[in-house]
Amino acid sequence: MVLTRGRNKESPPLKPGQQQRQSPGASPGSVSVRPPHTPGGQVPGGARAMRKGGSGRRGARSDLQRPCREGPAADGERDTLGRGPWRLLGVCRHRLRVFVEDRRAFIVKADSKIWLTFLLAALAGVLHWCHITTLFENDRHFSHLSTLEREMAFRTEMGLYYSYFKTIIEAPSFWNGVWAIMNDRLTEYPLVINTLKRFNLYPEVVLASWYRIYTALMDFLGVPTKTCWTVNRGKGLSPVESCEGLGDPASFYVAVIFLLNGLMMSLFFIYGTYLSGSRLGGLVTVMCFFFNHGECTRVMWTPPLRESFSYPFLVLQMLLLTYILRIPNINTGSLIALCVSNIFFMLPWQFAQFVLLTQIASLFAVCIMGYIDSCKLQKILIAHMVSLVVCFILMFGNSMLLTSYYAASLVVIWGILELSPKVLKSSRREVYIWVIEGCAWLFGTVTLKYLTSLVLGIADDAHIGKILKSKFIGYKDFDTLMYTCAAEFDFMEKETPVRYTKTLLLPVVVVVFGVIIKRVIKYVMWALSKAGQNGREERFNHGELVYHALQLLAYSVLAILIMRLKLFLTPHLCVMASLVCSKQLFGWLFCKIQPKTLVFAILALMAIEGSANLQTQWNIMGEFSNLPQEELLEWIKVNTRQDAVFAGAMPTMASVKLSTLRPIVNHPHYEDAGLRARTKVVYSMYSRKPAKEVKRELIKLGVNYYILEESLCVNRKKPGCSMPEIWDVEDPANSGKIPLCTLMSKVSRPYFFTVFENSNYRILKIPKE
Repeated sequence: MVLTRGRNKESPPLKPGQQQRQSPGASPGSVSVRPPHTPGGQVPGGARAMRKGGSGRRGARSDLQRPCREGPAADGERDTLGRGPWRLLGVCRHRLRVFVEDRRAFIVKADSKIWLTFLLAALAGVLHWCHITTLFENDRHFSHLSTLEREMAFRTEMGLYYSYFKTIIEAPSFWNGVWAIMNDRLTEYPLVINTLKRFNLYPEVVLASWYRIYTALMDFLGVPTKTCWTVNRGKGLSPVESCEGLGDPASFYVAVIFLLNGLMMSLFFIYGTYLSGSRLGGLVTVMCFFFNHGECTRVMWTPPLRESFSYPFLVLQMLLLTYILRIPNINTGSLIALCVSNIFFMLPWQFAQFVLLTQIASLFAVCIMGYIDSCKLQKILIAHMVSLVVCFILMFGNSMLLTSYYAASLVVIWGILELSPKVLKSSRREVYIWVIEGCAWLFGTVTLKYLTSLVLGIADDAHIGKILKSKFIGYKDFDTLMYTCAAEFDFMEKETPVRYTKTLLLPVVVVVFGVIIKRVIKYVMWALSKAGQNGREERFNHGELVYHALQLLAYSVLAILIMRLKLFLTPHLCVMASLVCSKQLFGWLFCKIQPKTLVFAILALMAIEGSANLQTQWNIMGEFSNLPQEELLEWIKVNTRQDAVFAGAMPTMASVKLSTLRPIVNHPHYEDAGLRARTKVVYSMYSRKPAKEVKRELIKLGVNYYILEESLCVNRKKPGCSMPEIWDVEDPANSGKIPLCTLMSKVSRPYFFTVFENSNYRILKIPKE
């Protein structure tokens, strides 16, 4: 069948399976119907009393510890127990029946609210999955693209990550594919590297295993997994074959990512419900996310990025942490769940450690102020330490984990908690104690990180410090400018707070934040005074709210410094907005106005701008096409040897490796010191250095072909950010000369030979000396 690209294919819609995840903590639905209680304590009156104030399994445990009853009934029971084992068995059976009946009555009552919460969460997840799937298809027309076009659509580091998924699924066996990516000879020729260690590729390994299992099972059952079509591209272009269905690797890959991010929205609903104590809070969180969708995520435009796999597990981790902060006594299961969610958050993304650093710092501040005790914080630190060690092992000893600020902070905070009571020997309710401990954490973390990096000789994350220096003191060098010249690493746009304000997200959160800060100040003033020593319970009950307020400040700082990190700030703003439904904060207001009335009035006002934002997203209609790069890749596959080595711009190199399987010497994953040095050599083609010198350095890397892009030579995103201008900072001695890339675009001989040229690309062959 021949289709034009503008038509829909007459194939049944895909129906990916859905998973329903249950929060391992206390059920969100139960928060709004149960009065405050003390889990794990004695429950007078047995099981029936537990229904009023107990909490599921924790209440069951307390029943086993209840005191024996006194009086004639108890005496008769003791007589019965003494008459023989059969009577004892009968009494135990009677007690068990009463116990089960009481629990059944409680479960039936609680489950109706729990399941409603999970039903609404599932609905939110399905809506988000449909939304991002539709946006992705509208933007790329992905279902009508050929295999090569789909691979080209994964630009820059997205293509690099997807290439390892492709390697595993095309290998003779799964383990052969894993071995191939652990002994990779194509990514940084001539080096052999373990890409599973370097690039956080566990998502690709897992997805490749699922794809192989799925296709093998469907083949065994004789069920077709994809439908292929011939698509007429028009404009005199040759038709291409386009396949859709989960049997197509690229379609399977993005489908799983979108499903995971649909589940993330379900978690957001549960998160907002649990934090606020009302399902209205979950509704506010979800609606704020949709109304500010373009500021919250970019998964619909860039599915393979690490954040698409990692961030949903941060939502789960923060939900678990909220539960742990709220309950007085931590159970082992909660800590294990927190540890596992940490692992799933850190494994896919190299940046996760910086987010967890802000979390640990916020928790330490909450502990300093006395909202949580040091024992609870130490248990949380243990979970973080265990997860860090597990990730270090699974990443084959990735040194960036052990030499990170996050690892140093864990050790320093643990040391402060252990030594502070012994050294300072004073009440923690004094300001100078808080200041000393805060300064000790900051100085200790920086010092320990520096010493560990120095001892182990690790400089892979040195660029992070340079980026921060560039933000505060205007520091510049080649590596720093390669980051800061990109829009996503610039300061937050001035329009971003304006967009938050138009949807009322920022005003609502400012009110919530102000109420929390007011209560914190009130408590601090009380703590610094010599008034009563009671009130500990109140501090524990609000510890999770203080943590969320401090975490909001940390995310705000990150987002202001690096625009890309607003993907943490905006969703957290949505979660904080749920607290407008919290009786803890606004109980006085709910005595005068119904919560539903207030919430729906706020949502109605938010929807004015929010619906316009959604309509703007739905109106995006595009079709991916990159004919110059398609010509380039086709020429490379036909006219070069399989072992020909290529160098060029980082985004293009990812596509060359993915689609042609040719060795490359540089790539977009810029977090390695050695790779940054290689990239600097490759990009010297855009400097003002002599051609002879550049050729000599490229030959040392073993390069056979160089892909020159004239756009990099002349274009600049902002003043001082064209490649020749960046090189002027690094190489002032040659400043003022004509850029080498300009000379090569006119006459490449005698040092290079032009073997291919189109509107965007020029391939220069490097003759051996």
